[in-house]
Amino acid sequence: MTFSADTKCVCEVRPAVNYGPRIGTERPDILLLHYTGMGDAEGALKWLCAKESGVSCHYFVFEDGRIVQLLGENKRAHHAGVSHWGGDTDINSRSIGIEIANAGHSVGPEFPLPPFPNVQMEAVAELCRDIIDRNNIEPHLVLGHSDVAPSRKQDPGEHFDWRFLAERGIGHIVPPAALQSGPFLQRGDEGEAVAAFQEMLRLYGYGVTPNGVFDTQTHDAVTAFQRHFRQEQVDGVADLSTVQTLRDLLAALPAALKV
Repeated sequence: MTFSADTKCVCEVRPAVNYGPRIGTERPDILLLHYTGMGDAEGALKWLCAKESGVSCHYFVFEDGRIVQLLGENKRAHHAGVSHWGGDTDINSRSIGIEIANAGHSVGPEFPLPPFPNVQMEAVAELCRDIIDRNNIEPHLVLGHSDVAPSRKQDPGEHFDWRFLAERGIGHIVPPAALQSGPFLQRGDEGEAVAAFQEMLRLYGYGVTPNGVFDTQTHDAVTAFQRHFRQEQVDGVADLSTVQTLRDLLAALPAALKV
C-alpha cells in the first residue's frame, strides 16, 4: 500500500499492513495517544509495520521529534484493541492513533518511568494540533489508551504531560484538586455513594456500569482517570481530590454534552 502523508508534520511514510475500512463513520472523532512500551524505538516501529504483530497505528513519534505516518487517516488502524468510550466499543473506527516512543511501564516497577523529551512533546503537540484542526476533534476526545482500556493498558502513563498539550490548546484538562484527608471510596465499598461516583465516570465516557459496587472495573477506571487527570497520586482510590477533579471536568464539558 502506498499513500501520501495527510500532514506536513510527517518526515517519512512507512506503510503498515494491519488495517481495514472505518466502520460506521468516515471521519474520526477521537485522537488516541499511546506509548510504545518498548525500549527500542526503531524496533517498535518495525513491529507496528509487521504483519505478524496484528497491530498498527496512524503516526509514530520518535524521541528526537521525527514523525512517521504508517496509515492514511481514512483507514481503521489496529491500535485501541478491546476498548470502550462513551458507550462505543469500536474505538478503532472512531480514532486516529499516535504511538509515542517511550519504554513506559515496561522498565519495571523498580525503575522510574522514562521522561518524554521536550523535543518529542513539541512534535506530538504540533501533530495533535494539525490532526484536531483537520478533523474537528473536540478537546474532551483527546484521550490516552488507558482511558479507553483501563483494565488492560497504562499508556501513555502518569508521567505524560497532558498539561503541556493543554497549554497549546489540545485536550480537556482542569487543575487537579489538591490532595486532602477525608472520606474516600475504594475496592469493596458498596452503596449509593459508589453508584453516584460510577455514574460520574460513565458520564465522562469511561466504560463503567453504575452498580453500586466499587469493583475491579471501577478501580481500574479510577486508576486510568488519575493517570490522565490527577497524576500526583495514582492508586485507584476515589479520594476527595479525585472526585472533585472529576466533578470539575464534567462541569467544564460543553453544555450540549450535559443533557
